[in-house]
Amino acid sequence: QVQLVESGGGLVQPGGSLRLSCAASGNIFRGNAMGWYRQVPGKERELVARITTGGNTNYADSVKGRFTISRDNAKNTVYLQMNSLKPEYTAVYYCNLVFILSRDSYWGQGTQVTVSS
Repeated sequence: QVQLVESGGGLVQPGGSLRLSCAASGNIFRGNAMGWYRQVPGKERELVARITTGGNTNYADSVKGRFTISRDNAKNTVYLQMNSLKPEYTAVYYCNLVFILSRDSYWGQGTQVTVSS
């Protein structure tokens, strides 16, 4: 079993920055991808950014140049540095871990990010 614990959400003014963290524990096998998704009421959860164990990344077009995803494999932790935040980024952000071979997927409980003046 895998547990994901997120932290770092909160209220920030437009143009500000936040850093989200997600620590994974349990049976963590190499060959996985960790990522961040976000969801607003009435809409589907969407990918924000994802990074593999080997460091390959992909981002949603809307956040390219503003967000940076990174990970510490020794700590099984993924980070999302969010800069130049806009009100439309307000959402619940969820951490995800998926094992590449089995496709087993796990989710964190979500952390609220609110961008407002």
